[in-house]
Amino acid sequence: MFDFITKRSFGINLLAVIAMFFALALLFFSLLGVITKHGQQLTVPDVRGKNVKEAISLLENAGFEADVRDSIYIDSIPPLAVYAQTPDKGAQVKVGRTIYLTVNKTVAPMVKMPDLEGLTFRSAEMMLKSLRLNVGDTIYKPDFATNTVLQQLFGGKKIKPGTLVAEGSNITLILSSGTGSVENPVPNFVGLTYAEAREMLSASNLNPGTVIIDPNVTDTANAYIIKQVPARKNEIGDFNMVRAGESVDFWLSANKPVTDSTATQPAKQE
Repeated sequence: MFDFITKRSFGINLLAVIAMFFALALLFFSLLGVITKHGQQLTVPDVRGKNVKEAISLLENAGFEADVRDSIYIDSIPPLAVYAQTPDKGAQVKVGRTIYLTVNKTVAPMVKMPDLEGLTFRSAEMMLKSLRLNVGDTIYKPDFATNTVLQQLFGGKKIKPGTLVAEGSNITLILSSGTGSVENPVPNFVGLTYAEAREMLSASNLNPGTVIIDPNVTDTANAYIIKQVPARKNEIGDFNMVRAGESVDFWLSANKPVTDSTATQPAKQE
């Protein structure tokens, strides 16, 4: 059967093999454009914001493959909506190219609330963003440390570090605006309960300073202020002045002091 090959000289067979090799190479390179779809390019459509099923169907009908590569939670777009795509819309790519999609989660993951108090606003904002939390309202309150976080609130209430909150939640920050420039007379807190004094401090944009509690006190909120620093008046009877954001120190006792409206300090306890 193979006599026609074996009876031919080696040189002729070698030439035949070389000719066949070049013929196959020519055929391969001529078909390479068809195999690789060379020159066949399509424009990637914009599927962001669309439901993932609709986006995949649209891409496949346009001649692409689609694959969900990642997921994220964004509260401003519907669940299972496409948040991002790669390659981006308008890109010119080959037919059959895989378009990778990032899809919005249906349920927000929970993260631990960080401790922001004492941080600058910029640092607090960066920390919230790293946890995919948002800065909600910013409320300024007079205090010494300008533009630092005094309190963190969620849903109008103070939230403790470590509390689980949903990604995308808005965190309200109470920030320091620095001390005020206008001086006002120090309020008289002597004779008030500590709870009443705290309310007056808040109304005067002042802060509680050091609180010294008598050993006989069992209920701090209802204990009485028997001394304050700075006092209402100084030694010569003039009013002491204080600026918004400054603090007042208190001494607390279980017994209500006997006060004299003309005195600069409360009467001593017997």
